[in-house]
Amino acid sequence: MDELLLTKAEEGRGGEVLRLWESCEYFVVLGRAGKLLDECFDGKCAEDGIKIIRRVSGGGTVLQGPGCVNFSLILSYGRDEKYGDIMSSYGAILGRIAGGFSAKGVKLEYMPISDLALSGNKVSGNAQARKKSFFLHHGTFLSSFDTDKVKRYLKHPPKEPAYRKGRGHDNFMGDIGIPVSEVKEILMKTFEADIPSGFDDTDAKLRTLATKKYTSDEWNRMF
Repeated sequence: MDELLLTKAEEGRGGEVLRLWESCEYFVVLGRAGKLLDECFDGKCAEDGIKIIRRVSGGGTVLQGPGCVNFSLILSYGRDEKYGDIMSSYGAILGRIAGGFSAKGVKLEYMPISDLALSGNKVSGNAQARKKSFFLHHGTFLSSFDTDKVKRYLKHPPKEPAYRKGRGHDNFMGDIGIPVSEVKEILMKTFEADIPSGFDDTDAKLRTLATKKYTSDEWNRMF
């Protein structure tokens, strides 16, 4: 859990981390302040057995599933003076990621506030959660992702970046055009990570988050 990794770093029990993962099942993830009924088709999700959970960071609602590569960074503000400001940090981090992909021939463009696009189509969305000494930055990359499912479960977002120009999900979302394995390799090289880090599944705090907070309607359906 990203929240646990961030808490551990803040408490001095962990440090900077790159975590990579991909789900084999589809589920909807709301941003911290996302309004469920405004952002997803609740009835269709229930009909198809699609779970809806809420994450600790801000940003919009996303559909997770095969072909959606997730990366989570726990970073210290001391690493880069730009990290202290949320807007500057997005530019610094996503610019660095774009540089890593450019070296492999994939020309990504940073689209403020928090997207990366390929030929005008979104291939990466990002969000953050911040504490005093460390912050969580996490994002997604789309690689052969089934965008038809996005249309079924997610409504048009109440807020959108200027470059979207009202486009529907299928005309707005793109594909990174390289295999998931290469996406992971590029991210590891970009952030100089030898082994992607995760979490200790025996940790009591993790069990509490998994069994109480993130399975609770009080949290997941709070808005």
